[in-house]
Amino acid sequence: MPSVRFRLNGVEMNVDADPERSLLDVLRGSLGMIGAHFGCGAGECGACNVLIDDRATASCDTPVWSVAGKDITTLEGLGSAEQPHPLQRAFIAEQALQCGYCVPGILISAAALLKRNPSPTSRDVKEALDGNLCRCGSHNRIVRAVLRAAAEMAAAG
Repeated sequence: MPSVRFRLNGVEMNVDADPERSLLDVLRGSLGMIGAHFGCGAGECGACNVLIDDRATASCDTPVWSVAGKDITTLEGLGSAEQPHPLQRAFIAEQALQCGYCVPGILISAAALLKRNPSPTSRDVKEALDGNLCRCGSHNRIVRAVLRAAAEMAAAG
């Protein structure tokens, strides 16, 4: 079985896997990173988004061979219960969670946005999250949470 080397949440990994296996399957099935969820399986809903070199990417249709040498950040790599990422704190404060199924992908997409644009407008947030499908109706709270996190991150320096 071929091996693929990449950094996962800052840790060097060397994973033996079929190179055509999806990154999502490797993350969930082999590495225990269950934050990203299987949604549509076609890279259209955002539930499986992870950061690959700081860019939100659907992991369900990304073959694991394609991440060789890259930096991957999953929801687990954003923050922890002890030290949550500002986005995670803001989502809690704004009550921007409903069922939670889509939220990991939304948090990843929002993190990618804040890396490239630390002072987004409401419109910027909506455009960045356009590829994340959510049926719970918490969209306004999600936008407020992302803007709140951006403000907190800006204040922290």
